[in-house]
Amino acid sequence: GINRFGNLTRQITSISKNMLTKQLRQLERDKIINRKIYAEIPPRVEYSLTKKGDSIIPILECLKRWGMDNNKPL
Repeated sequence: GINRFGNLTRQITSISKNMLTKQLRQLERDKIINRKIYAEIPPRVEYSLTKKGDSIIPILECLKRWGMDNNKPL
C-alpha cells in the first residue's frame, strides 16, 4: 500500500529519521519504491512499492520464516 514518512517512522522505531530518509532514497534509486511528492504546504510525500519491489516480497517472507525457525536456543 501507500505509506507516508510519518507512518514509517512510527512503525519502524529502531531507526533514526536521517537513516530512514537515506534508506528510502536508496530504495527509490534501486526502483524498489516509488516516491510521490505533492505540492502542498506542508509538503506531503507518499511511498509505494514498484513491480520490482512487489517481486521481492516472497523472498523476504521466506527469509523471515527461516529466521523465525532458526532463532531457537541451541
